[in-house]
Amino acid sequence: MKRKKILLYNPIAVFFDMPLALIAVGSVLDPEKYEVIIIDGRIDENPMETIKNHLDDAICFGLTVLTGKPIKDAVTVTQAVKKLKNDLPIVWGGWHTSLFPKQTLIDEISIDVTVQGQGEDAFKELVEAFENKTDLAAVKGICYRNSQGEIIKNPPRTIVKMDAFANVNYELIDVEKYFEKKGRRQLDYISSTGCFFRCSFCADPFVYNRKWTAVSPEIMVNKLEELYKKYKFTDVNLQDETYFTYRDRVIEISERIIEKGLNFTWAATMRADQGSRMTIEDFKLCAKSGLRRLLIGVESGSQVMMDWLKKDIKLEQVYMCAERCKEIGIAVQFPFIVGFPEESDESITETIKVALELNSMHPNFRTPIFYFKPYPGTTITDNVVKQGYKLPETVHEWSDFDFVGSTGPWVSREKYEFFEKFKFYLKFAYSKQKAVYLPLQLIAKLRCKYKFFNLPIEKKLVDTFFRKQELA
Repeated sequence: MKRKKILLYNPIAVFFDMPLALIAVGSVLDPEKYEVIIIDGRIDENPMETIKNHLDDAICFGLTVLTGKPIKDAVTVTQAVKKLKNDLPIVWGGWHTSLFPKQTLIDEISIDVTVQGQGEDAFKELVEAFENKTDLAAVKGICYRNSQGEIIKNPPRTIVKMDAFANVNYELIDVEKYFEKKGRRQLDYISSTGCFFRCSFCADPFVYNRKWTAVSPEIMVNKLEELYKKYKFTDVNLQDETYFTYRDRVIEISERIIEKGLNFTWAATMRADQGSRMTIEDFKLCAKSGLRRLLIGVESGSQVMMDWLKKDIKLEQVYMCAERCKEIGIAVQFPFIVGFPEESDESITETIKVALELNSMHPNFRTPIFYFKPYPGTTITDNVVKQGYKLPETVHEWSDFDFVGSTGPWVSREKYEFFEKFKFYLKFAYSKQKAVYLPLQLIAKLRCKYKFFNLPIEKKLVDTFFRKQELA
């Protein structure tokens, strides 16, 4: 029996993480009935040509879409596919459709269905409905355009335990091409979905309703062992929102990695309160199993601001984690955000102080600083919209929205210029540098010590001769 084709597309972006969402939804389909073909706009030299070659036997065309610039390519490809095969159902999933289920369909006539939240079961049922030409009314967790052109939003799905989806099939992509693009043999893997916490600047509470589920330790490590033997990777980038949610789970995973002799490093996210509940021995065990880097979100150096953001962590917990990682030699990224609505000058001053202190603790500590932009689905965004802030109103306007490379109205030109200089000198002051940069490092340390960033001649020279593309 000839298998029907399921075409899945990952839009163009400037980073090269493996398309885990597409791998996940493709892996739940019966391989004897369906041939899943993943086309990645970042990897394929001529993605539209590849798509054309498979359209005749396709049941549907699916895309995963992040809010922001990736939408532009997603819209272009979606419209092109619809012109080539008008009766082919086109499904969008991902963060943007979880945030704007109906609006996406209203704005772009070439999209037929949007998926909200956890998409594996929803997509599987959609494929079966497309193949059997049955009504979509029974498929939970979707929004769709019916035969009369009406937009219908079905009831949501409850989050499903991730063990049900743990057997992800990496053969759906050319893993070696991602290693090549990354410049290292790094495997991307996600072991949990959702988040229990309530941070007011984050969309997770809206999308997953503060629910969390994870692959059990035995199943996860067995899968990593299988993939390790097959692909010989040297590092695992865990894409979980909050990997360290349960200490006992993390410890068991680390113990199993050690027992199996799996020789790779790994990186993950940690909340400071989660890290503070672990002992120094726990940290050492994780390091022994390969932990090389943590990402611990701080957001603000002001406890008052942290409380306003509903972070539910204390600065003391951040420093506790920093001290433990310093002792063991684990690298850490401590991201900050400035320019929140109503943020005081005192809060900004505290952020500068804490960023400097953390950055100077260890050469492998980094404190990237971002500018707040209202992200849809968050409490802060809801509040500023009520106060008159205008978000993009259509899917096409969202495609021009850049969360990293731009600032909101709460960041003055003066504040922006200060932080651009501060970030530059902070980057060079305390990290390990090549010999050619040692004079700059000395200057950067002095500038950071005295907080003097005027006349940034060194920054202008580096920006001119070593400018790099920023992620969007």
